[in-house]
Amino acid sequence: MTKQEFKASILQGIPSELPSKKTYPEAGNPAPKRKDILSKEEKKLAVQNALRYFPEAWHAELAKEFAEELQTYGRIYMHRFKPSYAMHARPISEYPSKTEQAAAIMLMIQNNLDPAVAQHPEELITYGGNGAVFQNWAQYLLTMKYLAEMTEEQTLHMYSGHPMGLFPSSKEAPRVVVTNGMMIPNYSKPDDWEKFNALGVTQYGQMTAGSYMYIGPQGIVHGTAITVMNAFRKVLEKNDFPKGKVFLTAGLGGMSGAQPKAGNIAECITVCAEVNPEAAKKRHQQGWVDELIEDMDTLVSRTKQAIANNETVSLAYIGNVVEVWERFFEEEIFVHLGSDQTSLHNPWAGGYYPVGLSFDEANTLMVQNPSAFKEKVQESLRRQIDAINKHTEKGTYFFDYGNAFLLEVSRAGGDVMADNGIDFKYPSYVQDILGPMCFDYGFGPFRWVCTSGNPKDLQKTDAIALEVMKNIKAEAPEEIQQQMQDNIKWIAEAEQNKLVVGSQARILYADAEGRSKIAEAFNNAIAEGKISAPVVLGRDHHDVSGTDSPFRETSNIYDGSKFTADMAIHNVIGDSFRGATWVSIHNGGGVGWGEVINGGFGMVLDGSEEASVRLKRMLFYDVNNGISRRSWARNKEALFAIKREMDRTPDLKVTLPHIVESDILDNLF
Repeated sequence: MTKQEFKASILQGIPSELPSKKTYPEAGNPAPKRKDILSKEEKKLAVQNALRYFPEAWHAELAKEFAEELQTYGRIYMHRFKPSYAMHARPISEYPSKTEQAAAIMLMIQNNLDPAVAQHPEELITYGGNGAVFQNWAQYLLTMKYLAEMTEEQTLHMYSGHPMGLFPSSKEAPRVVVTNGMMIPNYSKPDDWEKFNALGVTQYGQMTAGSYMYIGPQGIVHGTAITVMNAFRKVLEKNDFPKGKVFLTAGLGGMSGAQPKAGNIAECITVCAEVNPEAAKKRHQQGWVDELIEDMDTLVSRTKQAIANNETVSLAYIGNVVEVWERFFEEEIFVHLGSDQTSLHNPWAGGYYPVGLSFDEANTLMVQNPSAFKEKVQESLRRQIDAINKHTEKGTYFFDYGNAFLLEVSRAGGDVMADNGIDFKYPSYVQDILGPMCFDYGFGPFRWVCTSGNPKDLQKTDAIALEVMKNIKAEAPEEIQQQMQDNIKWIAEAEQNKLVVGSQARILYADAEGRSKIAEAFNNAIAEGKISAPVVLGRDHHDVSGTDSPFRETSNIYDGSKFTADMAIHNVIGDSFRGATWVSIHNGGGVGWGEVINGGFGMVLDGSEEASVRLKRMLFYDVNNGISRRSWARNKEALFAIKREMDRTPDLKVTLPHIVESDILDNLF
């Protein structure tokens, strides 16, 4: 397809003639079939809802097809309407648009749906088994058309994948406002998602999938590398190193697939189990895991060899992690670090596969007998935690990696509760590592995308970011020296680690000062022609300020407010009028539907003075909103960070807590 044909296809939106029916591609990686949860009348409603996108003359034919899709997949994806052009991020100049901001958003949407990036691209799912960009292909077509037509005085409002329409606004307003899964609270249980998603009225946007900000597994590689490096610092002697030490975990999907690469960066032995052979092979082909192993005896001998040789290597075992935990205990293989990154936010629909069943057997049982499948999953979780407990008694440091593992084990009746019967016996990685060491100081996953698609532009941004961070580190206080050094090392080695999948993107952890100074340097470089096209800024929602998640991002909030969601809501509203190009707010994320509210943004830097003003206003608030909340919760690192920020910024005035001595409270009740 030529560039002009591509532009014409975008501008067409819903085609004027009914396209022919498509067969599902043989090489596709289909999403799990969803639960058959709708009544007969509700299935009719789902088809009726889907037909709203199309002229009446097509309804009779499409109604039968959509009913068939609903029965086959549990959802209506409208496969017939998937465009024929290749799905990937193109240079920004190739998109039809009236404003570069809209073109940049189109680029980000296509990157999220690129088969090299997306987990289930035919179903418009980027990662996590259910993290959707859109519910169906009609929504994609309409959204791209609206973006192509948008002016600088219009805003596109997205209702859980549905483009409600272009509304008059202003040049200063966001170009797009995205919501995903924003349910009335009493309708936010897992089966509510199954039902209302099947009806076509809401979707699970995960975190960065439904806000068009996913950049492939690079983002989670960095977070995992930071986590694993700091976890080893907790368990090793000061002058010891991770080489030859074992990190055992599970999952090689859209997010979890980053673990082997992160382990290599941390320089340990990573053993990662994955039940889906295709997922494991994909990561091996991409170079994100060193070796594939399908036999347990081979895994045991290879792991022992790696320990003996003090290696840095990543081993993917195609099988169930429960059996690895059990066999490693029998073989007396000492595991220094243990975790799990299966998609346990979605335990009954392909997020976790029980031990004792093959991958295909589990998929069949999941659909044909959901209650039996649930029993198998919970039995497997109890068996897994029993094996983990044996390892931790010998000194293994186990942490929950924010995938609701401990939560689901507790619901399954597994031995995971602390002596007080309230807390889990193992910490989340945020409680022990990222919360006090990064988030409370304002460090989080800042990212950018070079819209030219030119690797040379990415190299220039790497060099700029590295110089800025070195300059900041030279004046930084002792409290954040380690964070600065870890990220300087990361960005210096980023290109050689071959982290790019899809768009020319990069991520690093930076605080408000670092983000603003890096962004300003990018904007100046664009203005001077040193970078050839605009740069899109963003972040993972998994950050200082964007997410309220009591079992992950805000699990180290101890004043009783971790179940509130004010911070995330203020974040997205505050960013929207301070200069974000688009904003998003979602129900759900890595720990599950109904368990978290998270918000994100995107910002286009075009070298203009206006962009310079916007980035300073918005990036400052986007971080310090979260530090303020964390300081009010009496987190000492956040108190340090917000006091330091107020010293630097006279206009910032934050309410600080008075610290109460514990002996005053001891005998009150």
